[in-house]
Amino acid sequence: MKKAVFLLAAMLILPARAANDASLTRMALCRDSWMDWSKSDPARMKAFAGRVRAQFSPHGNDAYMLPKAKMSVMGLRVLQAFPQSVGTGVGFSLTVDAGFGVARKAVENALGKALQHCESSDGMESCTLEVAPQRTITLMAEDTPKNRQTLIGCYYLYER
Repeated sequence: MKKAVFLLAAMLILPARAANDASLTRMALCRDSWMDWSKSDPARMKAFAGRVRAQFSPHGNDAYMLPKAKMSVMGLRVLQAFPQSVGTGVGFSLTVDAGFGVARKAVENALGKALQHCESSDGMESCTLEVAPQRTITLMAEDTPKNRQTLIGCYYLYER
């Protein structure tokens, strides 16, 4: 009986822990770097990759993965994770269920500083903030009134 209660408790606690995993926020805001870990701390990289595989499911052959359970970062619901790249960028990013303005405010509050280099062109809104060499926080969304999805990520290499 004790074993069954322990297993049930573990099953209930694990999804809640995954939903509040601060490592996703840290990675998306360039506070941690899988690129650095892969060179200097392979064990940490392996542990993070395991958490991502446990929390997300691949979406066919697409570059993104879908959350297995509801989760949020900075109070915004996560819709997708791009664990290594998106388009011409190499890094880690998340798509959240929020318009550009709401996501920008959440990111700026988490950083304690304003994003810079903001522009609107070709139907897209974006802001970036270089926080270190080869580490740029990027926010990007479709520039339409009804848009409710914004990409938040940390890019190590990004071709413009």
